[in-house]
Amino acid sequence: MKYLPSQLVFFFQNKSTKRNMVLLAKFLDFIIAIIAQYSVFFHVIMLHEGRDFSWITGFYWTMTVMSTLGFGDITFSTDLGLLFTLLVLISGVVLLLIMLPFSFIQFFYAPWLEAQSDSLVPRELPAETEGHIIITNLDPITERLIGILNRRQFEYVLLTDDVQQAVEMNDSGYRVAVGEPDDPNTYLRLRVENAALVVATNDDLTNTSISFTVRGITANVPIITSANREHSLDILQFHGNTTVFQFPKMLGNQLGERVWGLGRPINIVSRFDTLHIAEISAVQTSLGGKFLVDSKVREKTGVTVIGFLENGRFEVPGLQTRIGTAALFLLAGTMEQLEKFEHIFAVSEPVHALDSPVLILGGGRVGLAAAEILDGYGVTCKIVEKRSTLIDSRDDTFIYGDAADLDVLERAGMKKARAVIITTHNDAMNIYLAFYCRQLRPEIQIITRATHERSVAKLHMAGADLVLSYGSMGANSIINLLRPDEISMFTEGLNVFNLPVPGVLEGKTLAQSGIRESSGCSVIALKTEEKLVVGPDPDSPLDAEDELILIGTTESEEKFLQLF
Repeated sequence: MKYLPSQLVFFFQNKSTKRNMVLLAKFLDFIIAIIAQYSVFFHVIMLHEGRDFSWITGFYWTMTVMSTLGFGDITFSTDLGLLFTLLVLISGVVLLLIMLPFSFIQFFYAPWLEAQSDSLVPRELPAETEGHIIITNLDPITERLIGILNRRQFEYVLLTDDVQQAVEMNDSGYRVAVGEPDDPNTYLRLRVENAALVVATNDDLTNTSISFTVRGITANVPIITSANREHSLDILQFHGNTTVFQFPKMLGNQLGERVWGLGRPINIVSRFDTLHIAEISAVQTSLGGKFLVDSKVREKTGVTVIGFLENGRFEVPGLQTRIGTAALFLLAGTMEQLEKFEHIFAVSEPVHALDSPVLILGGGRVGLAAAEILDGYGVTCKIVEKRSTLIDSRDDTFIYGDAADLDVLERAGMKKARAVIITTHNDAMNIYLAFYCRQLRPEIQIITRATHERSVAKLHMAGADLVLSYGSMGANSIINLLRPDEISMFTEGLNVFNLPVPGVLEGKTLAQSGIRESSGCSVIALKTEEKLVVGPDPDSPLDAEDELILIGTTESEEKFLQLF
């Protein structure tokens, strides 16, 4: 009810509403005039029959007949009166039962519903709006991006040209504005000249139109767009200050890089100044099955073991943590420290494993990008694809058929493959294939993509060793450009983020702060005015000018922000 006055004001200020109300009023005047005439004729005919009634009775009789109630307490006795009654009845059906409801809906009810929708989803941002992000499409990438922006308290607006869709998005908690994506006035109303960023993840043609439209208004605001086709890159990068991502290719590259035994055992997944975040599977080390306290990793290398990922669950390590044989080590340290860890603890892949092929299930853009990376390392690939249009019949790398068919997998070399990369864009299919491959080869490495973040846990349950989310990868690529001085999430389900030392922790040591115990986040580095301290001393006091670099799950990050 608190929105009703503003909705009424918005409704009656609309020009089309005023025009509709005039038309509706004219129609109502016409009906009233007809009723008045019928009441007069009622008196004339009744006088002709020798009867006399009051004017109220005439009005009463007209309304009961036109509305088809017809109580029958007052009737004519002559044929003229009966013919008049039929005329009143038929015109009442047409005017009151057909035309009046239609006119009411057409000129009042439908515009009122539309006005309600328009009042809920604005077409313009306040004049003082600045530093916001304009997003032109809702997809898995921008859905994940909006979640990060909300946690980091960035202002954003999601643009759509469909009012009904805007209402639905608004009901789902998004900040929405209505407007045409190729109309300069849309971006002027969204204060694009004061925006921090424009993100366009539509199709290539729409992204090109958006880029040219925004550049026609301002040359300074950064634009981030996605490109599905290779030849779209030059077009989208025509204007300066525009960054173009090929997200499918990026995802394929990352999937290919995560195969065990490529190049060096340690895989660097994020870096910030001299701080490097790396991962290595326990099967690639001599530490599987041991207790962390017995490994003396910190003492021997200076590397901080910041956690383990196993079956999609992140575990903050303790001294009595037992290292699972299927766990993924997450390490933090300088490049020299990580190389020392690699030298002491990493083990070489068996020679026969290096000669084994990698199966790629899905020959789309993601699968081809993964194959390109593996080819650069000299690794043999077999790509299973059921769409004949994507297969080069002259290339024996491709295997035509359904990846869910055992004969097809065996033809591709499933029995001797070293790893399987699942790249289809259908999460349900990826879950099925991950479980199927795990049943066929319990020891094989399974890497898969997830289009939606909600599928990540299910993919791990199905047997995937590593899951990379398309949405998370894209969102964090955008965040890293928006905040180049900030580390973002580097692997699915985990965030690395940096924040100033909260006031409540000023003067306390890390040991006294209780950050890990209360929030589940771990401090992996401390950025001071002079340098970046990797693996800071837990007994050193925190200064208000310092910056904490932490790691934790999304839930842990939210808890930290709530507590501190």
